[in-house]
Amino acid sequence: MSRVGVAFRLWPRTFHEEEASMSAFEHRTVMRQETIESLAVGEGTYVDATLGGGGHSEAILGAHPGARVIGVDRDPLALAAASARLDRFGARFTAVHGAFGELAAHLAARGLQRVDAIVADLGVSSPQLDDHARGMSFRGDGPLDMRMDPTRGETAAELIARLDDEALADVLFQYGEERRSRRIARCIKRAELDGQLTTTLELRRAVIRAVGPARVGGVDPATRTFQALRIAVNRELDELTTLLAAARDLLEVGGTLSVISFHSLEDRLVKRAFADRLAWAPLTKKPLTASDVEQAENPRSRSAKLRAARRLDESIGPMSAMRLRAGSRRDGEDDDGEDEG
Repeated sequence: MSRVGVAFRLWPRTFHEEEASMSAFEHRTVMRQETIESLAVGEGTYVDATLGGGGHSEAILGAHPGARVIGVDRDPLALAAASARLDRFGARFTAVHGAFGELAAHLAARGLQRVDAIVADLGVSSPQLDDHARGMSFRGDGPLDMRMDPTRGETAAELIARLDDEALADVLFQYGEERRSRRIARCIKRAELDGQLTTTLELRRAVIRAVGPARVGGVDPATRTFQALRIAVNRELDELTTLLAAARDLLEVGGTLSVISFHSLEDRLVKRAFADRLAWAPLTKKPLTASDVEQAENPRSRSAKLRAARRLDESIGPMSAMRLRAGSRRDGEDDDGEDEG
């Protein structure tokens, strides 16, 4: 039997396995309280652009009886699990299957032009990382998939097959900030040519052959490669760029956009978007981070950064916008949006 045949028979789910996976989709909500405080939840319509396990939506709906939430997610299992979790809120919650980069279309389809706030937690859900059948991690063997929405789009295996050495190296360097991208790309393509690149562990072995094993206590050498391929497969930075641009038109004046990022590529895009002082009034000078208690309880929150900004009325002119920004800042903060955070 061919390697492809073996890979196909190892990971396809049965109906009952899908149900079990949905019921097990539990994700710790990162910076839940800080996010709710940034949104100043009241009566209105909120968008949870990355629904995941539904924790942020649950917090918004629980904070005010007049709050309504539209929850968007690409992952059908996450959407089903969150919908079950939030069922008690009835019509106040609406689930939408799709990418957050398509938010304008999702809202228009529901007769909405503007909303009161948008929150986006850009982290990959723990169930997605821990489920080897999703192929997002090298902690266990699985297919080279990596799609957040397994119903559509190109898999990691298909992406690698489509790219030549140079293009693959560019992906690893741009999205993984991998300095050894060319060497790794050559080893990956060689493994593909030899029929030894159908699983996540085979991909990791190809990276190890290129750069050697990890040092004791060090980061696994395959970490940046897996990050880069996952970002490329899901077009994560393109989706974020689209969301940041669309939010200017989708938010009511005075509405808040809160974004939780987990690596510098994402945070840099958010920081640059909020640097437009005619459109945004950042609520904090530097990004907020998870508390020591949360980091101890949930190690994956250690890299989380929360940036939030209030939407300004660009039609009122720069001087009026400046006065509104001054009124929106918290005590002890200045108006300098650039920082080293």
